[in-house]
Amino acid sequence: MEVILLERVAKLGQMGETVRVRDGYARNYLLPRGKALRATEENKKRFEAQRAQLEARNLERRKEAEAVAAKLDGQTFTVIRQAGETGVLYGSVSARDLAEALTQGGFTVNRDQIVLNTPIKTLGLHTVPVSLHPEVDVKVTINVARSPEEAERQARGETVTAREETSLDELGLEVGAALAEAGPAEA
Repeated sequence: MEVILLERVAKLGQMGETVRVRDGYARNYLLPRGKALRATEENKKRFEAQRAQLEARNLERRKEAEAVAAKLDGQTFTVIRQAGETGVLYGSVSARDLAEALTQGGFTVNRDQIVLNTPIKTLGLHTVPVSLHPEVDVKVTINVARSPEEAERQARGETVTAREETSLDELGLEVGAALAEAGPAEA
């Protein structure tokens, strides 16, 4: 299906371009969200008539996004979750959780603006991209911790997960010592 893009779409094209996309992508994503129009002669004429308005609206939204991006870029937000001793979360931190954390931090961000391919499932500092506008992206740091005190320690660079790593040699010596103490096996 051929569509006319009403705004820049990543990996697809710029505003005003006529591109060919799969039917399902156009019907289920581009058309319902107002990102494109079907490329009919009537729609092409309508787009050309409204082109100046669309470009002005896009420029206005971009300037607003750049103003928010200047304040948001590089910010750190803390998310408190329960986790095991090894630092693996009992749940996960999703885009919805991150949107709530950013909103509590004083920024209005929708969950679909957060570019999170897989949920966060471990403690630590995670860099997450936020797409405020198709042409404006920023990165924020998410500090996932078990408590506010632990979050402060992580922010200073300390490791909060204490994993006891035992080498195979040490393990072999311990097993050998235990067998020697047990004595010979009786048949």
